[in-house]
Amino acid sequence: MDFFQTSNHKNQFQHNKKRLTQDQVKLLERSFASNKKLEPERKLLLAKQLAIPPRQVAIWYQNKRARWKTQSLELNYNAIQAKLESALAEKRRLEKDVERLRGELKRAHEVVLALNQQAQVFPANPVICSVFDSSNCSDEVGVGSSSMQPHGDHAVKQLEELYACLIGMQ
Repeated sequence: MDFFQTSNHKNQFQHNKKRLTQDQVKLLERSFASNKKLEPERKLLLAKQLAIPPRQVAIWYQNKRARWKTQSLELNYNAIQAKLESALAEKRRLEKDVERLRGELKRAHEVVLALNQQAQVFPANPVICSVFDSSNCSDEVGVGSSSMQPHGDHAVKQLEELYACLIGMQ
């Protein structure tokens, strides 16, 4: 029977606990905004101003700090999550750029191979020689020389395509 009396006594104590008014909460909020930690002197001063027990002030501060910490963690998490999403989007954009550049490099490589094959067929072509191996050509013949052979226009077009590939215009 002692058990029921003790239990009943606790319930009476909980019902006697008074809720804070809006003005009391506002004062506590202002105090919390200026200082997150509650010094003993400040606790006694707030308890006297609010006409509540110092223990209730301490518990309010403890609960408020726990809520504030949780909110701070959530804000930090959201900020980190936003940075992660931004980094992932940037990564996807860069991967697309890499794929595009690989395609351009492959096309440029194909043009170079074609020009190399043409250089082997026409070793005296000044346009091809100046691009790939100037040691096989005479020094007085260069790109844009008037002594270009009839197949030179095709080589110039291929060089322009190579240049366009390399600068990403194609």
